[in-house]
This record gives sequence, structure tokens and C-alpha cells, in this order.
Amino acid sequence: MTTFGTAKWQGGLKDGKGAISTKSGALTDYPYGFASRFEGKPGTNPEELIGAAHAGCFTMALSLILEQAGLKADEMDTKAEVTLSKDGDGFTITKSALTLRAKIPGITPEKFAELAGMAEKGCPVSKLLKAEITLDAALV
Repeated sequence: MTTFGTAKWQGGLKDGKGAISTKSGALTDYPYGFASRFEGKPGTNPEELIGAAHAGCFTMALSLILEQAGLKADEMDTKAEVTLSKDGDGFTITKSALTLRAKIPGITPEKFAELAGMAEKGCPVSKLLKAEITLDAALV
């Protein structure tokens, strides 16, 4: 499977404006720029989108692993905090910290930790990122 996202940009780095779209239409010309990336202003940024992709991928991977173990989650809530750090003259994504809170009937904390660890290692987005990946998983 291959899919895509697109980005448009007009202007310089700090005064420019961009728009991001996805094949599915989930985002259509959604604004992004220097201010939304580095100054906390409205709009999106690449790191936020990577975080959403990582959280979504990991949660789906865990759903598969749970199913293979004969389990099903009532609820899983995953957050991926992506860190962009200064690296010489540029920047590097250095970390993606996954925080998972889940309600899974019939699972022990030990089994939950084991399966969550398997999902983190098997998630295609985790594999793609060359960043440090940490996982904080808890049953609720």
C-alpha cells in the first residue's frame, strides 16, 4: 500500500505560509508555518502530524496483538509526544514518547506490559523513526 500527503508553501521561512493535505481529505489545505511550528500559534506542524501517525499506528498494532492473544480493549488512549531538537545548524526529531492508558478486560499488568512492548517494536511508524522511543503504559 502506498498513500500520500502534500504540502504547499509560499514565501520565506518566517513570513511564509503553507498548507498540508492528505489523500483521504482528513486534512485539506490545513495551514502550517513557522509560527505554528516554533511559536505555538494556530495551525499544524510536521511533528504534530508524526505524533498523530505514531499514536495511531502503535494503537492499531496493539489492537492486533491483543486480538491474537484472545483479548479486546474496551478503550485505548495513546499520546505520542514528538521532540524536535536543535542539531548543529538544523533540527532533528530526537524522541517520540508514547503514553498509553487502556481498559482491557481480563489482562494482567504483566501481560499488558509484554503486549504493549511488542506493539511498540512492531509498529511500522516506530520502525521508521530513528528517534528514541519510550513507552509508558498503564491499565485504567
